[in-house]
Amino acid sequence: MQRWMTGDGRMMTYRREGRGPVLVGHPGGPGFSALYFGDFAGLGERLSLVMLNPRGTGGSDRPADRRAYAVADYVADLDELRRHLGLDQMWLVGHSHGGVIAMAYAAAHPRRVSRLILASTLARFAAEQIAAMEAAMEAKAGEPWYADARAALEAEQAGAFSTDAEMAALVLREWPLYFARYGPAEAAYIEGLRVEVPNADALRLFNQEIFNTFDLRPQLPRITAPTLVITGEADFITGPVCSREIAAGIPHARTVLVPDCGHFIFVEARERFRREVLSFLATP
Repeated sequence: MQRWMTGDGRMMTYRREGRGPVLVGHPGGPGFSALYFGDFAGLGERLSLVMLNPRGTGGSDRPADRRAYAVADYVADLDELRRHLGLDQMWLVGHSHGGVIAMAYAAAHPRRVSRLILASTLARFAAEQIAAMEAAMEAKAGEPWYADARAALEAEQAGAFSTDAEMAALVLREWPLYFARYGPAEAAYIEGLRVEVPNADALRLFNQEIFNTFDLRPQLPRITAPTLVITGEADFITGPVCSREIAAGIPHARTVLVPDCGHFIFVEARERFRREVLSFLATP
């Protein structure tokens, strides 16, 4: 674990591993550390992965203000990390909520991003996404875990948790919904995340005040970096509807839809994800 001190006096941490050109990664949630990235599809064999633990996760200090988890707050931390690493420009990947931050960062600081990878993410949440999400969940209604997972998802989105531990318990129950197929390998992956202590403040603010109101579409044309938008076709929450909207707004964007794959694309389609990322980064 490596760390630096922000301008406002917070300690921030990140994990660095691998060799080669630097790829900076921002995880999702919000409220989760980079732990769930795991080895990120083995990309450390070819790249130097710098995986940020966002504010209030993975050893990074929480801000004094419990509401300081807006998109702009995360964007500011990301730019401080870039400066700490001594990078004039960077390759940037964001997954899920991390993709929201990556898009916002690349729009606010277009000269600082030379390659952008958006994995399983969205520019807004609107009626089209709601319909797709409902249909994808209903398709899994016959699974033995479905009722419990859906109840946990609804409780989490309603803010029915008071502590980090209560939030973590809900998320672990709902995560089977995030996979195209939930079997022993996926269960083992989730089991390995039980040591995570997430940040309930961050997720509560997002669910209650940001999720249904944020809209990055007006900012997308400001992104100048070549962009890879990669999404699982069976992702129930940030699926093809979301990826098409993102790609339509970003100049020089390329879309990859991975069949039989859900939200955790770097877990479910490990080899395909690694191949697509390395091919994109090697493109002149």
